[in-house]
Amino acid sequence: MTFKRLSANKLALSLAVTSALGGSFVTANAAEQDTQAQENIEVISVTGTRRSLRSIAESSVPVDIITSSDMASTGQLEISQVLASQVPSFNFPSATLGDGTDHAKPAVLRGLAPDHTLVLINGKRRHSGALLNLAGVVGRGSTAVDLNMIPTSAIKRVEVLRDGAAAQYGSDAIAGVINIVLKDASEGGSVSVTYGEYDTQMAGAPNLESTYADANGDLAFNLGDDREISDGATRTISANSGFALSDSGFVNVSIEYRDNNPTQRSGFDPREQYSRLDDGSLDPREFTIKRYNHRFGKADLEDYALFYNMGYELDNSLNLYSFGSYSKREGNSGGFYRRAQDSRNVLALYPDGFLPQIETDVEDYSFALGLEGETGDWTWDVSTNYGRNDFALGVVNSLNTSLGATSPTEFDNGALVYDQFIVNGDASTTLDLGLPDDVFFTLGAEYRHESYKIEQGEEASYITALDSNGNPIAAGGAQVLSGFGPESVTDESRHNVALFVEFDTYLTENWNMVLASRYEDYSDFGNTFTSKLATRYSVNENLSLRGAISTGFRAPSLAQSSYRQISTVLENNQAFEVGLFPTDAPAAQALGAKQLDAEDSVNLTAGFVYTQGNFSLTVDAYRIDIDDRIVLSENLSGAAVQQILTDAGELNTESVRYFTNAIDSRTQGVDIVATYLLQLDNFGDVRLNAAANFNDTEVTHVDDNPEQLNSLGDDYVVFARREVGRFEEGTPDNKLNLSAVWNFNEWQTTLRSTRYGEVADISTTSDRDEYLDAKWITDLEVAYRPNDEWKFALGANNLFDQYPQATVDNIGYSTFSQIFPYTPYTPYSLDGRFLYGNITYSF
Repeated sequence: MTFKRLSANKLALSLAVTSALGGSFVTANAAEQDTQAQENIEVISVTGTRRSLRSIAESSVPVDIITSSDMASTGQLEISQVLASQVPSFNFPSATLGDGTDHAKPAVLRGLAPDHTLVLINGKRRHSGALLNLAGVVGRGSTAVDLNMIPTSAIKRVEVLRDGAAAQYGSDAIAGVINIVLKDASEGGSVSVTYGEYDTQMAGAPNLESTYADANGDLAFNLGDDREISDGATRTISANSGFALSDSGFVNVSIEYRDNNPTQRSGFDPREQYSRLDDGSLDPREFTIKRYNHRFGKADLEDYALFYNMGYELDNSLNLYSFGSYSKREGNSGGFYRRAQDSRNVLALYPDGFLPQIETDVEDYSFALGLEGETGDWTWDVSTNYGRNDFALGVVNSLNTSLGATSPTEFDNGALVYDQFIVNGDASTTLDLGLPDDVFFTLGAEYRHESYKIEQGEEASYITALDSNGNPIAAGGAQVLSGFGPESVTDESRHNVALFVEFDTYLTENWNMVLASRYEDYSDFGNTFTSKLATRYSVNENLSLRGAISTGFRAPSLAQSSYRQISTVLENNQAFEVGLFPTDAPAAQALGAKQLDAEDSVNLTAGFVYTQGNFSLTVDAYRIDIDDRIVLSENLSGAAVQQILTDAGELNTESVRYFTNAIDSRTQGVDIVATYLLQLDNFGDVRLNAAANFNDTEVTHVDDNPEQLNSLGDDYVVFARREVGRFEEGTPDNKLNLSAVWNFNEWQTTLRSTRYGEVADISTTSDRDEYLDAKWITDLEVAYRPNDEWKFALGANNLFDQYPQATVDNIGYSTFSQIFPYTPYTPYSLDGRFLYGNITYSF
């Protein structure tokens, strides 16, 4: 075992924080928005606090609260989209043509990686998804919790803690924490049906009217106005109901079904699809073939979900609780079209070319069981939970070129499986230490076991057929996504143990101080120690100052440390292995790979809370420094790399990439949230909200090339310009959310407008960079509730049908910028205006 070394400054900070009160635990208790328009009178317990029953006006660190009624008025059907519309520092990019990422899109908080945000269910750690995002989109190289596996119908509220919380919750909580609180009513419920579809005109993407040959005998096109489309029909049916368990308990059950048809936002393909005739003229089929041959847009997804939440009061002040879920998703998305004349095509199977498609079958389930009670002056909670994500991959409408006309056209590529088992317990009491207020004290421990598997696909999905001389016949593996072969099979596991403590007290009547410390020991990379100090001072009844300082960490995920995918490509009639290797593989070590270490972070937050009557304002500045960030290297290939691999005994490996602790980064910004309840007497009331995030991420250091690559020149860089740009400019540098909710008699009207700041899709050279200007996206919903049972709503998301500027306008005309008119780095939906209707019956 190797042991984690804390850098000198982080060790000093940890020791200073620990010595301040003898070691303790942080409280993050607050809500920036009173979404029920109550005048700070509701008393609740929110994410980040062990001490419950604080009013939402008391906030030591920033937290957003989104209730079920807030979610219902967004018109969004997935929790990631709901949060993107409600929380300014939360973004959900429009990944497309990203292989499995199209089926499980990651989201980001404060511009950091998807796996820098910890997700909890009822305060318990949620298991991650098994998919490792490898496509060239935001979140590349990360694994993340699949938030959209959680139905909105099961959610009572969402608490978004915008501050580092690794000292409280452990790994991953560098950017913040999302706690999803499940519904717990013991009676009543609702049934809801929503239907919607896109009705849009693609700005900057002209419609292809006809194809002809110009005077030189080359392809030419007649173009019309921007293309008009109606597609992407979405149907959602959900139900929720609560049931009493005698007089002492409840069980609340939610079911949801979503059927999302795909969207098509590609442009036409201007390339010649067929080989020219013997006389050099165009094949006549060029003028009749369908030229909208790619699928650029949302994947075809069908989701099923079942969630339950249960509590039961036993004798002797004991409470039994449990919650669990089962979710299933079937998906289909397109890859790159293979033309008829493509060397990867077999004309006997696809005389007009083919669009290979990726299919997924994802099963996700979890179960938690716990017992809480009181013993003397102590309250305690002991629980266990298990979660598993099984991500099966397949390919249809494809072929293995090396197998020729005998190739199957559908393939089972194998599966990725991640599971997590946790046992934890904590106990709390109050101590009289001679301070003005009793000290609320908590201590606890946690054990976590994780495993990660890559399961082999069928042989035809990965093999390369050879001729009688042992040479490859053609490109091997399933076209668009090669299956997992025997070399890729992985079965890894690890465990860790954590100990944590917390002290929370008032040093004076107006000055609260909270201190947290956590120690964790991992079986694969060693141990780490984190601390956090948070404070809040009430200047008067209207104004409070708050701030926090903490150290944090994120352990390398099992996928990052063990993922192995090798595919065979044909180069000069020779077969070579190309793929992603774990750091202990000879191919990766030959090019300088080292064992992964945990990421270290230092998080600073400072701000204030001001309330006056129906008005509230919070401003929080933050700075997050992360050292040794885990990133995916460039694809290292070429003759010089081949020689290194050959010298190391890797005779067939032609291209290698691996994970590495290659960079340091600094993220800093400001969150501003303001709310106001405007009373209109006989015309109801209007709840006004304004929230802004200004965020900047800078890669402050990139490690030098490993010694193995030093002599190869500047063309070989482990972490290059494009990847640096993905971190620094791949998410908006600012985001502004404005909303107004008008309640008048039986009517509710919600108007929301979001401004997304500039985003860049950085290329390998500056002349190919794409910069997307800031854009306003406006949503509108009108709901009518004739009585307590029925609600009818009509709405439009992206009411004014806004698109980013087209790719051809950004970087000039090219073949693929015509086919793919918009960059997938767009921070809002690429699909245009979405119209929907909803009927809800409550009982």
